[in-house]
Amino acid sequence: MFTGIISDLGRVRRVERGDGREFTIATGYDVAAIALGASIACSGVCLTVVATEPGAFRVQASGETLSRTTLGAWREGTSVNLERPLRLGDEFGGHIVLGHVDGVARIVERRPDGESVRFSFEVPEPLARFVASKGSVALDGISLTVNEVSGRRFGVNIIPYTLAHTNLGTLQPGDEMNFEIDPIARYVARLTEERGG
Repeated sequence: MFTGIISDLGRVRRVERGDGREFTIATGYDVAAIALGASIACSGVCLTVVATEPGAFRVQASGETLSRTTLGAWREGTSVNLERPLRLGDEFGGHIVLGHVDGVARIVERRPDGESVRFSFEVPEPLARFVASKGSVALDGISLTVNEVSGRRFGVNIIPYTLAHTNLGTLQPGDEMNFEIDPIARYVARLTEERGG
């Protein structure tokens, strides 16, 4: 489990193609402290570490993962938001993030808003009902609060710190991000459906 608080901005060092993809991701983490088999959220996707090397770790993505996320577009140099899993006793600063991406959100607008930047996103129709004003979403693993919702679109306000320490600093309209709905919204919707609401 993760919290959506990004702790490192990594970069794809190598991409190897096969049945799926294998990515080597350069990181500022202490690689010696990363166990093989450990989970790391890579731009919101929970992936398993299969190898390490100086200054980097390697993960694999299946065809299923590539089809449901932005990972199929990753190239050498792609910025990757990284978060290690939550440990008992850690500060819980964001919201519950599972690393199970629901779909892809597309940036439709980016504009200055005082010292911050206002982003507008569009999500696939089946996922729109899970987004609520003042609720939480994860975009490329970043825990964000929704400002407003209109149909399939919603807006978020990004402060300078987040712009500087995540990939949001470089993303522009037309770019896509991995989108995970708040698990609480998922369960509320399921319970409502079962009760015929």
